[in-house]
Amino acid sequence: MKKYSSFRQLCIFTIVCGLSGAAWLRADAAEPTALQLIKAGDQFLGEQSRDKVLEIHSDKSLVGLTPSVWYVDYFDPDATGSLVEVSFGAGQKLDVKRPFRLFGNKVDNIFDLKKLKTDSDDALRVATSLQLLKSLTLKNSQMWLERGDDGVVWKVRLWAAKLKNPAASAEIGDVYVSSEDGKVVRAELKVDRVQ
Repeated sequence: MKKYSSFRQLCIFTIVCGLSGAAWLRADAAEPTALQLIKAGDQFLGEQSRDKVLEIHSDKSLVGLTPSVWYVDYFDPDATGSLVEVSFGAGQKLDVKRPFRLFGNKVDNIFDLKKLKTDSDDALRVATSLQLLKSLTLKNSQMWLERGDDGVVWKVRLWAAKLKNPAASAEIGDVYVSSEDGKVVRAELKVDRVQ
């Protein structure tokens, strides 16, 4: 009878873990994209900052390629440095702060949201589908939506598994994807770092 009870407890534990894992996978799949977080962040800001995005960036992803911690930087004329930042983790607001930046932000740097046609998930898909990366095991990414010489682009930084020690990873560089048409603008990759 005691063996049966232990076996039964093990079965219940396995089922509960399986259901929890399935729920976690569904929640991960439904996590909002970077552009969706703009509207989510608007609700924590004053009218003068809503939809006035200067930059979006993420932390390095921890599990898998998709980052789960994002920062949306908005123009705020009332803040030092004219910046207010809303951070999100797994789609939930983590913090609202006004970080100090040496050089203030300008109204001219605000993104035209109508021109942002490529979201973070699409930029990541485009960046990771480059032929040069096909033979690598990509492990992590970090992303920035920023204004540069090529216009407003997604900068996608990638890490790949090392060949001799697949549990370790190496930063292999950046791929720049246009936010307007979703095409690769340029790639600065050093895939030999996985050796």
